[in-house]
Amino acid sequence: MAVHEHAHQSPRFHLSVAFRRHRTASGSESAVSARLGTRTAQAYALASLRILTGFVFLWAFLDKTFGLGYATASGKGWADGGSPTKGFLSSVAAGPMRSTFHSWAGATWADWLFMLGLLGIGAAVMAGVALRPAAVAGTAMMALMWLAEWPPAKHLSDGSPSMSTNPFADYHVIYAAALIAVAAAGAGTTWGLGRLWARLPIVRDHTSLR
Repeated sequence: MAVHEHAHQSPRFHLSVAFRRHRTASGSESAVSARLGTRTAQAYALASLRILTGFVFLWAFLDKTFGLGYATASGKGWADGGSPTKGFLSSVAAGPMRSTFHSWAGATWADWLFMLGLLGIGAAVMAGVALRPAAVAGTAMMALMWLAEWPPAKHLSDGSPSMSTNPFADYHVIYAAALIAVAAAGAGTTWGLGRLWARLPIVRDHTSLR
């Protein structure tokens, strides 16, 4: 009798187990699919941030070089004999490095260093290569520009309002944070040449160049 009941209930038991296994497998597949979808969305978001941030630097280089009529008036670009640092640094009116920036304004070395920095950072970040060196250079540049504008000041040296909207987190800080974020996340592999760059022998031997 016991043998008969066991044989009668066994199919139900096996069907129940099979159903639970199928449901567990389906749940696992859904979880994996959700994780993959999240990672893909994050990769696209970081790639978008990388490209937009790189374009900020590259566009600044192009505008200051050729005088495209935005921040730099037509005919006053670097290619026309203008200085990309003279106007900005000579107008610094607050902060502990005001006199230092005035002495740098229009210097040939300052113009070349600034412009090569804009070009190198912009091109590297947009291409998705050398993100770590670009983040270091870009953060240093943004720190100097932050010091030049000196957001903590409420008034300029002549006593007029500085019009600072935040004593710390201005756009220079945001750009620096964006550069650090895309470099730390290795965001050059999506919509970029990051994988090809990482395969170069010198980059494999020196991970700081990634």
